[in-house]
Amino acid sequence: MGHFCHRRTSWNIGTRGHRRTTRVVAATCAVIFAAALMTVAPVLSTRLPQAAAVSCPEVEVVFARGREEPAGAGIVGTAFVNALRAKSSKKIGYYAVNYDANIGVDQGANDMSAHIQYMVPNCPNTRLVLGGYSLGAAVTDMVLAVPGPVLGFKNPLPVGSDGHVAAVALFGNGTRKVLGGSISNIVAGYRDKIIDLCNASDPVCSPSMDIQTWADNWTDHLQNAYIKSGMVDQAAQFAAARL
Repeated sequence: MGHFCHRRTSWNIGTRGHRRTTRVVAATCAVIFAAALMTVAPVLSTRLPQAAAVSCPEVEVVFARGREEPAGAGIVGTAFVNALRAKSSKKIGYYAVNYDANIGVDQGANDMSAHIQYMVPNCPNTRLVLGGYSLGAAVTDMVLAVPGPVLGFKNPLPVGSDGHVAAVALFGNGTRKVLGGSISNIVAGYRDKIIDLCNASDPVCSPSMDIQTWADNWTDHLQNAYIKSGMVDQAAQFAAARL
C-alpha cells in the first residue's frame, strides 16, 4: 500500500468527482488502519470445489478474502459461492482475488480490476458478481469508486464496465463507518446492484467508536458470524435475483 494514506493526490474529474473520490480514499484508509490492528481468525477450509471446465461461465464471482486469510476465496467467499450455486441453475465460476490480504488494498484492487477487464472482452456474456469480506470489501470499494490512478492503484475500470456486473456483495465493510452508510450512495452505476451487509454489533462496520464496544463485539466481525447470521445466504439470494 506504500504511502497511500499519507500523500495527497488529484484527478482531473471535476469538483464533485474529486470530492467523492476523496471520501472513498479516506474511507479506504480507515479500513486499512483498522484492519492492520486486527487478526481475522482462520476457520477450517477455504477451498472451493472447482467450477465446471468451461472457458466462459454464465456467471463468475470475483471475491476478495479478508485480512490474513490464506490464499483463495476465503471463508465468507467460499460460503457465498456455494450459496449462490444452490440458488441458481446457472453455471457459476469464481475467481479469488490475488493479493497478500495484509494491508495491500491497492494490490487487491489492481488484481480485481485487471480480472474484470480481462473478462469483459473475452467473456462478454458472463455476468460478474463482485464481492469482498472485511479488508476484501475495501478492495472492492476501491475498484468501484476510484475513477483514476491513485498511487498504488493503477488500474481503474473503464467506463461501461458496470454493465457487465450483475451484483456486488460486501460483508463487514469498514468503509461504512467513515461514510455513514453504504458505498452504494456514491457509486451511481452500481447503486442498485450492491448489498452491503453489517452485523448489528460488528465494530468494524457499525457506527460505534467506543473502544470497549470493539473489544466486547469483535466476534461479530468474524467469518462465522456472517455465515451463522444468515447474511451470506441473504447476499446470495440478492445476487441470484439479479442474474
